[in-house]
Amino acid sequence: MKRKILVIDIGGSHVKLMISRAKKLKFTSGFRLTPREMVAEIKPLVSDWKFDAISMGFPAPVRGGRILSEPKHLGKGWVGFNFEKALGKPVRIINDAAMQALGSYRGHRMLFLGLGTGLGSALVWDRYVLPLELGDLPYRNGSIIEDYLGKPGLARLGEKVWRRDVEHALVQLRKSLIADYVVLGGGNAKKLDALPKGVERGHNRNAFLGGTRLWQIDSRTRRPKWQIL
Repeated sequence: MKRKILVIDIGGSHVKLMISRAKKLKFTSGFRLTPREMVAEIKPLVSDWKFDAISMGFPAPVRGGRILSEPKHLGKGWVGFNFEKALGKPVRIINDAAMQALGSYRGHRMLFLGLGTGLGSALVWDRYVLPLELGDLPYRNGSIIEDYLGKPGLARLGEKVWRRDVEHALVQLRKSLIADYVVLGGGNAKKLDALPKGVERGHNRNAFLGGTRLWQIDSRTRRPKWQIL
């Protein structure tokens, strides 16, 4: 029987809850949001939804389904928090950009970049998903690239300069990672009018498809279809 999946997409500005591509809810996150507070917000919102398992996209490094470090844009207490106990369902956790990347993937070698509060990134090919931390790459004036391409950079630089920096980075990152194409996600992707060749706009709804794909099983091996590296 096919499982019904609740997808939780945690961002620096909002937490989105999806039980289908069309049926979704959201609430504000931010620098003070802790995991206990998030769970307390979620439970009443999904009390009428029927689901068997949960996929969670989280804005920090995740390996083997475990959060490795506290997020830059949320409160504290996420590392080691027991979400299965708190929510009462099986939970699979993946980096939030990697979850959107998995849902956006349509073959070949794809680089995903999320233009949101920060800069999310992931590389997908065949059945492999490699979460990246490109936002921490050194950039000009001793900063990191996320400081320029993320939300603070947009506010500081203005749209014209920000768009120029983003377009330059898209070309360079695609070339460096030998990607066949780049998918742009995140709330600020819509601020780019013309996209360079080989770059296309994704949609935040793809996070739901990525979350459901986390639970897909290979019919031949009976193991997870996607390998999260």
